[in-house]
Amino acid sequence: MGKNAGPTLCVVLKGYPRISETFISNEILLLESQGFNVHIISMRRPREAFTHASVNRIKARVDYLPSTILGHLGPLLYHNGLLALQHPLTYFRAVQKAVVRWMRTRKSATLKHLLQAGYLVNKLLPGSHIVHFQAHFAHSPTSVAMFSSMLSGVPFSFFAHAKDIYTSDREQLKEKIDRARFVVTCTKYNRDYLLDLAGNSPTPVFCVYHGINLDYFSPQTALKPCKPPYHLLTVARMTEKKGLDTVYHALAILKKKGILFTHSLIGKGDDHDAVVKLIKQLDLEDATTLCGTLTHEDVIEYYKKCDLFVLGCRIARNGDRDGIPNVMAESMAMKLPVVATDVSGIPEFLEDNVSGKMVPPENPDALADAMQVLLEDQTLRNRVTDTARKRIVEKFDNKILIKELSQIYLKNIPELQTGQSCLISEEADLTSPGVS
Repeated sequence: MGKNAGPTLCVVLKGYPRISETFISNEILLLESQGFNVHIISMRRPREAFTHASVNRIKARVDYLPSTILGHLGPLLYHNGLLALQHPLTYFRAVQKAVVRWMRTRKSATLKHLLQAGYLVNKLLPGSHIVHFQAHFAHSPTSVAMFSSMLSGVPFSFFAHAKDIYTSDREQLKEKIDRARFVVTCTKYNRDYLLDLAGNSPTPVFCVYHGINLDYFSPQTALKPCKPPYHLLTVARMTEKKGLDTVYHALAILKKKGILFTHSLIGKGDDHDAVVKLIKQLDLEDATTLCGTLTHEDVIEYYKKCDLFVLGCRIARNGDRDGIPNVMAESMAMKLPVVATDVSGIPEFLEDNVSGKMVPPENPDALADAMQVLLEDQTLRNRVTDTARKRIVEKFDNKILIKELSQIYLKNIPELQTGQSCLISEEADLTSPGVS
């Protein structure tokens, strides 16, 4: 696809497309529908063999950065060398900043992010009409956006989500906030954390929920009565913060009570072997199915045929935690009753006995009791699912939320309207917002 003809928003991503990041592809598609020119820069190529159908509708140009240093040393050094020769003072300042950041964490990724930024600025930026870098996730993509901003003078901002916030070095993250023109995050819980971290920083921090496309989530007109064997569903990556061990221990409690059920887990991850081992230890092999990664369309079919959606989210030992899992919002939109834990941003939508059942994390007994109540009490099921659907329609419709996000972009990125060039010279004021 050819280069964009007008002022362009550059979206910097760690990988594109990614099955687990439907919310990002949906956001880009909606931004295009709002008239934005978008250019996607991905730090690595896709790893999944398939993608969601919505990705095919995105018109944005996509470019991939060299994903490793050793495998792409030649082009990285070539483009960074040219940039250093053309703008030695600017490049030296970026190197200085990289050294300071490396001294804090001793992570070699800092060097890679600087080199990727140099490649981006020298090879991909000229003629692209890019006037702003918007990174998704506060860790690696924002590092690349920040260094690209320092090397080019093009301002940057970032969208912070979950793991990227709570597993980042606090000083490194505060520095990114200070240098960004603005920050967006997807829960009020996250916003409070970032504002506390930012202290007296003048950088504004906005909260905009990701939202879901309600066109895809049309519930049945009446909630079907459920009876044993109940069909239970979890959609989650196999990782510590998802609390899958809590879910399976709760299922074992239901089994001991003589409650008949089948449980499906959609998703995969690094803890796959541990999950398989736990299922065997708890004697749940006959009642559970590991479905792996499925397309969005297939997941929706599971929402339709299941009786209950359950999540066991927790704060992981490294601080990682969820924001508001989109799969929970999707279930609520489908009037599939939800049981989840009161972690992070989840209570912003799920209210106990009002829009679902909510329990403390790492408490299998409480989770099992909540699941049993919501399976057997049809009156409660009807009430909470009606409220849940209404709450999602009112507050989580991505077609409405994208207008809110668009206004934030337009008000804080005037270059998108004017097409003003931001490319710096050696004499540029490197203390201005987004460049300092």
